[in-house]
Amino acid sequence: MAEIVKKWYVVRAVSGKEKKVKEYLELEIARAKLTDFVSQVLIPTEKVFKIQNGKKVNKEKVYLPGYVIIEASLVGEVAHVIKSIPNVIGFLGTEKGGKPVPMRLAEVNRILGKVDEFAETEEEIKIPFVVGESVKVVDGPFNNFSGVVDEINEDKKKLKVMVKIFGRKNLLELSYMQVEKEG
Repeated sequence: MAEIVKKWYVVRAVSGKEKKVKEYLELEIARAKLTDFVSQVLIPTEKVFKIQNGKKVNKEKVYLPGYVIIEASLVGEVAHVIKSIPNVIGFLGTEKGGKPVPMRLAEVNRILGKVDEFAETEEEIKIPFVVGESVKVVDGPFNNFSGVVDEINEDKKKLKVMVKIFGRKNLLELSYMQVEKEG
């Protein structure tokens, strides 16, 4: 049997249904015994940190909504099987009725690299605070002091918090990780 040459393709999916598409694809490929032709189905995701109830929570977020990438050899029925999956719109880069266009290796590596890179780096933190909100300092020299958020610096992930220390108000600059919501 000739060697099966696989390339990476982008499958357009209904946004928000990427996980379903991945599940259906994997089930359908196994059912139709096409595992030799499709080796990987990936949803490009990144890890993000959110702060929920004062705790740092690690979440995975789809960073290319509406796209699933697959490593496949689109011979025979393979492309048709993929397109017939519920919530699949079609392949990216095709003219109507045209052949699916494979991704360039550099693009694949960038996407796969981004997944790995995000696993390594400190992820983005969503802004969990609002101006005027009461917070408690949980780290640093002002531990256990309470204050009110005065200003938020999204870029530096810092807050200016007005804290009463010995009866006088002081403006402290603290990182998101040094405070938690009160209550």
